[in-house]
Amino acid sequence: MSVTDLTAAAGWMAGLAILALVFAGWRKTARAVPRTPRAEPKVRRPRVPIGIAETTVPLYRAPNLIRRVWAAIASTGLGVIIGIVSAIVIAFGTAFVVVTLTDLLKS
Repeated sequence: MSVTDLTAAAGWMAGLAILALVFAGWRKTARAVPRTPRAEPKVRRPRVPIGIAETTVPLYRAPNLIRRVWAAIASTGLGVIIGIVSAIVIAFGTAFVVVTLTDLLKS
């Protein structure tokens, strides 16, 4: 099987998968939305109130200085690490594209 045949087969598979997803989206939903009545119902059940318990809660306390400093250091470190990793990935991708296009121009 050549690369062209493999690419064509993969394209057909992707096209058929998208078509199947489109047809699956046209089905009736599993959970139907109840219809809202336009007129007043003829039989109405009495509404029973629901009891609510009111309790006191402790007031908000700001985190202490050590936690704030640790959060700032940790978020800065994570930002730097994510930036480094994304820069490496972008650099390798750019280098690959440049080398590939340069080789295509040479041939």
